[in-house]
Amino acid sequence: MDIEHIRQELATFQGSRIVEANGDVFAIYDPRGDLPPQRQMPWATIVTSDNPYDNTSNLDRPGVFRLNIGLTRDRFKEVVPDGDYDVTALDVLFPHPLYGGQHWVCVINPDETWPQARKLLDEAYEFAVRKFDNAERRRR
Repeated sequence: MDIEHIRQELATFQGSRIVEANGDVFAIYDPRGDLPPQRQMPWATIVTSDNPYDNTSNLDRPGVFRLNIGLTRDRFKEVVPDGDYDVTALDVLFPHPLYGGQHWVCVINPDETWPQARKLLDEAYEFAVRKFDNAERRRR
């Protein structure tokens, strides 16, 4: 699975806006396209290189990228049980090295894991929609 295919998949989620910066991709649920910057929280991202605040996965290797997916707490616990993970391993689902505590999972260069990752993208999107709808109700 390549980055462009995953980016195209992310773009199919209704109401999501795809933002790209420095080679990275952010899927943000923003059905009206008017969220203020402080509310623009992605539900999935693709990171393509190491940077000063996130350099644990050795993403500067040629052709390497990491798909990151935000899940509910319960689903996160089902998907990635407690344990030690090699955060540089290709095609293995593991807790995000920095945001695992916020229930994000990730996979570097998904291939065999793509069907599972794709299902998790559906779940992350549904979770983002629920969070958005709940925030809208609270504002009214």
